[in-house]
Amino acid sequence: MKTHKPDAVLRDLGTAIGIGILAGLAGTVAITLSQTAEMAVTKRPPSTVPADAVSKVLNVKPTKKRKKELVSQEIHWTYGTAWGIPRGLFALAGLRGWPATLAHFVTIWATGLVMLPKLNLAPPITEQDAPTIATDALHHAVYAIGTGLAYDAIDHK
Repeated sequence: MKTHKPDAVLRDLGTAIGIGILAGLAGTVAITLSQTAEMAVTKRPPSTVPADAVSKVLNVKPTKKRKKELVSQEIHWTYGTAWGIPRGLFALAGLRGWPATLAHFVTIWATGLVMLPKLNLAPPITEQDAPTIATDALHHAVYAIGTGLAYDAIDHK
């Protein structure tokens, strides 16, 4: 059985979290580009779901429409960057490469599929049409793949 010194465990944890944050930022860039391209094609307006979710969870409300759009962007970037941390924890637990990216995708997408209906911000997946589900899955896959590629490029063990 391999034993770890406490300082090595903390170093490894800090490294996994730090790389995860950087990778999450890269994944957020990827999903932002994916969503921007999709919105240009479909003429869909930017989503305010991030601000709506924070408003419901924290019981706060932006005072103006422009503020809501800004808060949505801030939450989008913060949420996406923070979701890189689980990718780092997967690697720390020994799950790497494409299996880690798949686990990360499932974790992220499943969280949204549960959380948004619970907050009354989206219908349950059983009430969504196929194109909506496919678009949502595609964006989350782009995020997970972007995060995974960035994580593996930085960590390269």
